[in-house]
Amino acid sequence: MIKKNDIIKIKITATTSEGSGIGRTDDGMAVFVKSAAEGDTVEVRIIKVSRNYCIGRLERVIDPSPDRCDADCPSYPACGGCAYRHITYPAECRIKRRRVTDAMERIGHIRTPVGQIVAADRLCGYRNKAQYPVAMGAGGLQIGFYAQRSHRIVDSRCCRLQPDTFADVTAAFDEFVTQYGISIYDEQSGRGLLRHIYCRAAEATGQIMVCAVINGETLPHAEQLVGMLCERLGENLKTVVLNINRERTNVILGSRCVPIYGDGYITDELCGVRVRLSAMSFYQVNREMAERLYRIAADLAAPDGKTVIDLYCGAGTIGLSMAGRAKRVYGVEIVPEAIEDARHNARTNGIANAEFFCGDAADLAEQLHKRGVTADIIVVDPPRKGLSSQLPHIIARNFAPERVVYVSCDPSTLARDCAVFEQEGYAVTAITPVDLFPRTHHVETVALLVRANGTV
Repeated sequence: MIKKNDIIKIKITATTSEGSGIGRTDDGMAVFVKSAAEGDTVEVRIIKVSRNYCIGRLERVIDPSPDRCDADCPSYPACGGCAYRHITYPAECRIKRRRVTDAMERIGHIRTPVGQIVAADRLCGYRNKAQYPVAMGAGGLQIGFYAQRSHRIVDSRCCRLQPDTFADVTAAFDEFVTQYGISIYDEQSGRGLLRHIYCRAAEATGQIMVCAVINGETLPHAEQLVGMLCERLGENLKTVVLNINRERTNVILGSRCVPIYGDGYITDELCGVRVRLSAMSFYQVNREMAERLYRIAADLAAPDGKTVIDLYCGAGTIGLSMAGRAKRVYGVEIVPEAIEDARHNARTNGIANAEFFCGDAADLAEQLHKRGVTADIIVVDPPRKGLSSQLPHIIARNFAPERVVYVSCDPSTLARDCAVFEQEGYAVTAITPVDLFPRTHHVETVALLVRANGTV
């Protein structure tokens, strides 16, 4: 019987949804190994034994997979951000497409063929947002990312996924904290001021937002911090914001933002629409691939002359990208700041046929129905947990749209929700994975559901 600290030799034959390799012991027990590649023969030290599986630590690659490559980041795999820096990008894309297929078939019992994944052109520097936790360690200030499944910070100031300018932001904070003795938040005691550093960049305009998440109402020497950031970022620094989070929670952002430099917003351009973004607004982290995703969504929606309801609309990006073709667009989002941004974006772009509402998606869908609003097309872009349990039924029974376009960041909840739509008389007719998150285990997917008596 296998036990902790045993060293075994296994062949890696599959990959988990989080990117770990899967092998099996001689008696068939599954072993999960981080940074192992399909096709590897590896030597593994067993670090955890459960009833149905083991977790192993990679000790040595005996016979490497044809997909294996040298990792190009010194923080990999300790940092929990990337999952696939040890394999080639084509291999990563195959795994992600298969993940979507497996979820649709196993969870949703949906046999619609999954299309080829839309691969990214850039594998590095594509993220327009970063959230850096901070801590005071034995060696001083730590700024980086949490190791997988932990709140242990791996110091990483120059992430390969982030633009180079974000490293200038972390350097400015390091200098600021050291020079002015700013206290660092401690999760155990709940004391200390600085909790996170949050950066947002607008690729089309070059504008940068810097946000300090603090356990307090004010930041001492804030003017000096702004000066240090201006010195490093120059005219690209558009705004500096304090986010107030005094709760004993692992939620990063609090509910209130206070600009201390600029107006609290940056402006980007997406699918020809100028988009204002606050710190709290949802915005896809990969602008280039988001444009490709939204164009696919628009082609599937075919909104020409139709009424569109955009649920979980964020700053209005999907709905506004379709507004030029649609008869009418209604957007729904629960974050007030995002709705303010969506309304501003409609005005700024001269879009008069879009209206936005703040509230829960299911509740507002019910209210719109009671107001007599109808929908030919409904677009949903929910968070990772997917749609609320009642929402597919509300959409199908109250609106009965011709088409539902589902943009998903989690194949499992996509499959679950699509199965509910099928019970309500919709058929999944197209599934396209789009790689917005190269080198990580995440994959975006857009699916089209058509009412049974509708047409594709």
